[in-house]
Amino acid sequence: MRKLSTLTLAALASFMIAPSSEVEARDQINIVGSSTVYPYGTVNAQRLGESGYNTPTYNPIGTGGGMKAFCSGVGVDTPDITGASRPMKAKEAKLCLENGVTNVIEVMWANDGITFSHSNAAEEFELTREEIFTAMAAKVVVDGEVVENPYTSWNQINSSLPDYKIEVLVAPPTSGTRDAFDGKVMEAGCTLEAVTGSDDGCTDYREDGRIIEMGENDTLIVQKLVEDVERFGYFGYSYLKDNGDKLQPSKVEGVLPSGATIASYEYPMARPLFIYLKADHVGVIPGIQEFAQMMVSDNAIGDNGYLTKIGAAPMVPELVDRVRNITDNLDPMGFDIADCANKVHPLKDAGYAFSSGLCK
Repeated sequence: MRKLSTLTLAALASFMIAPSSEVEARDQINIVGSSTVYPYGTVNAQRLGESGYNTPTYNPIGTGGGMKAFCSGVGVDTPDITGASRPMKAKEAKLCLENGVTNVIEVMWANDGITFSHSNAAEEFELTREEIFTAMAAKVVVDGEVVENPYTSWNQINSSLPDYKIEVLVAPPTSGTRDAFDGKVMEAGCTLEAVTGSDDGCTDYREDGRIIEMGENDTLIVQKLVEDVERFGYFGYSYLKDNGDKLQPSKVEGVLPSGATIASYEYPMARPLFIYLKADHVGVIPGIQEFAQMMVSDNAIGDNGYLTKIGAAPMVPELVDRVRNITDNLDPMGFDIADCANKVHPLKDAGYAFSSGLCK
């Protein structure tokens, strides 16, 4: 596979036909995507700005929204980078191909944990994924029958839990964090299949007002959790770490989220984080490669790195070496957008905890 260090003729043409004022306006990197990656991306953007480049912009429209915008085409009116709190999906790779976005570099740069959090003023919770599913799902199993969810408080599910109302603030369907939560919690804890023989309904949330969609605004979720000690919400580890004076995480399957338990994947809601680079924009929009190199540098994701300090959990050494080769050499290391569209990924059979979720 060729290295993606030069513009394709189609990409070059798309830049050449843009108005000169638009070209001039695009000496600044345009990033979209995940609200989970947003805190890390903005800190990294500030560092890049301090090094002499224009500080990139980051619009946190969610992983799904970011992929849609990123894959809309090549040229100055499209994003250069999208942040993702889950891997690119096969259907998103197909969208990229349909719109001429054929040269994409995947940068898996750190690990994160989805925290199921609530107010520091509340009692501590220790939950299983089955209990979380039972609180949130539209339909559950009661006495061997599938019924509309009847539970209104946590101690109805498990008598050892506090008598708190069930109310959970969630991300919208465009969110990568919601995708990851649904896979790692709702599907993993689902009890329907044992009765129905199907996993249909495992990721359907109840619609009786106890599950409240909050949009792509994790900061607002934090505010709402502080206002009501009985509420829960889920979001990336950085938001918990940044609000540790206000919030506490639940233990899930007996494990609290931390840098160590996320890095080891002992914490059951750990997942990798990504940025995707539009390779045809590299060398045209200044600083794209440098942004990616900074994000995976030891200064950023090392033991005392500026992204580690705000919540990024390290990857194993061989994956760090791999991603630095990708960013230093613009070598996709086997990742190909056409292969991804066919659910093929170079690490899919590598045996990592996240491997099966790549290019699904």
